[in-house]
Amino acid sequence: MYRIQAGRLQVLLAHPGGPFFRNRDEGAWTIPKGEVEAGEDLLEVAKREFFEETGVAPTVPFIALTPIKQKGGKVVHAWAFHGDCDPAEIVSNTFTMEWPPKSGKQVEFPEIDRADFFDVAAAKGKINTAQIALVEECEQIAMGKQSSGT
Repeated sequence: MYRIQAGRLQVLLAHPGGPFFRNRDEGAWTIPKGEVEAGEDLLEVAKREFFEETGVAPTVPFIALTPIKQKGGKVVHAWAFHGDCDPAEIVSNTFTMEWPPKSGKQVEFPEIDRADFFDVAAAKGKINTAQIALVEECEQIAMGKQSSGT
């Protein structure tokens, strides 16, 4: 999700929930995303995952961005869309994991513990470095549309 504020692009980024990301900030944020099952339509998965992780329904039109590959080999397919929300109102789905490790205790955590809009420069510092290309491509497309009046 992106918006234009005072002529500047802002992108919505999500901070992963759970104990592994609790004290991480720079380079830990991400676009809302999820896993694809065999045979699923990529755009439909992206819309579902965005809603599950934020509680916000994405709206058309969707702008396909060039897929990127993260350090671990995961390929991320992403779409940009213009929208707005109050990041403080975001409600995420949850996951369960053993915590602390080897304790036998299952604890539930939100997939996303917080989200916020960032301008491009700040987003590049916050986001997983492999995803910077998505922010840059979104900026080119969104700001190009704004300057052309469409």
